[in-house]
Amino acid sequence: MKNNFIKRSITAVFFVAFLLSGIFINKWVFPFVFSAFMGICLWEFYELAEKGGYNPQKIVGLITGMIIFTSFFLNALGLIPGKSLLIAIALIALIFIAELYRNANDNFRNLAFSILGIIYVAIPFATMNYLAVNSFTQNTFKPVFLISFFLMLWANDTGAYITGVLIGKHKLFEKISPKKTWEGSGGGMVLTLITAFIISLIFKELSILQWFGFAAIIVVFGTYGDLVESLFKRTTGVKDSGNILPGHGGMLDRFDSAILSAPMIFLYLSILEIL
Repeated sequence: MKNNFIKRSITAVFFVAFLLSGIFINKWVFPFVFSAFMGICLWEFYELAEKGGYNPQKIVGLITGMIIFTSFFLNALGLIPGKSLLIAIALIALIFIAELYRNANDNFRNLAFSILGIIYVAIPFATMNYLAVNSFTQNTFKPVFLISFFLMLWANDTGAYITGVLIGKHKLFEKISPKKTWEGSGGGMVLTLITAFIISLIFKELSILQWFGFAAIIVVFGTYGDLVESLFKRTTGVKDSGNILPGHGGMLDRFDSAILSAPMIFLYLSILEIL
């Protein structure tokens, strides 16, 4: 038990340090770090599909995801026009064509999982570019929204875990994730709102009510993001998406909450005409 705790703690420190280095060093380190996260998560998703008996196009899907992420980053910087993002349509068409040349069974589901990986992993990661670089900051690298995003995600996860362990009794979604409770979810919400309040005192890009809206989206979609990945793992009969992070499982396990939250935060800030 003690050794496992130490291993988890060391892994967590290195993971957070690597993630923060991608946010804080400079605008050219960011895409390398986050595209690496995206690539590992996408690969783990495809491996989950393989464990379910399917055969997605892992290499083609990975290349497609990388190109989509890079094009979104360059567009956020203002280096390429928005129309350039339509390359995603051509890339997805190529996935269909590539399937014709594969000697594989169940091509229909193989295609479905290949494209689902792009939708589920690559595009959400690509939207994180706009939380770091956007028109609000004159297309310069100023990751206020991105660091706020992760701080609130971690607050939600931490609050939910601690409260769930201490007083959790009523199951939130027992058939998918037996350990999650309504009490834990409430604890996560409270700590996320406290974090949003503290952020509002430091960063004035949003009003306090808008920061609370930011937090509410993370609480709701962060929780559902966790549940969706749990559904995938339960369906394929695995405990973790991978083993790249000792004591924590896979990279997809660390980003499951972010994957559904990031596009919703992007949409929220777009509606507010912040991005």
